[in-house]
Amino acid sequence: MNTNWKELAHTTLEGSENGTLTFPQSWKMLMEAGFDGYGVDFRRNIRTYYMPDGRTLDLPTAPTSPVAERFDPEIIKSALAEAKAQVPGYTYKGFCAKVAEAGCAGYLVSFAGKQVLYYGRTGETHTEFSPGMQPTVRP
Repeated sequence: MNTNWKELAHTTLEGSENGTLTFPQSWKMLMEAGFDGYGVDFRRNIRTYYMPDGRTLDLPTAPTSPVAERFDPEIIKSALAEAKAQVPGYTYKGFCAKVAEAGCAGYLVSFAGKQVLYYGRTGETHTEFSPGMQPTVRP
């Protein structure tokens, strides 16, 4: 890896929050740099980056809306569709607020698995797969 991984983590978080990087751009940068993935915790306002060798980095994120008790996967899917389409007015901060208000407590990005797992306060989940990826086993 040619880039300092901690600097790259800071760069992608800042780019997401200020709107200069899209999710696909951040995904590509982190994946190509060798990251395993990252997790976002809306209740703690933390993003944790994971390296394959066990190193981690916690970075504070912008506070978002309180996480609703009820997990609503349909609203989360709608927010994801808006993000993918980059609808006018879309921002990552707005996305975070919308999914938190829909009961999303956080999400885990897996580069190896090419998927993102969104989870609620009581364990409900919604998995979003990269285009062309399908689950091999789904409970």
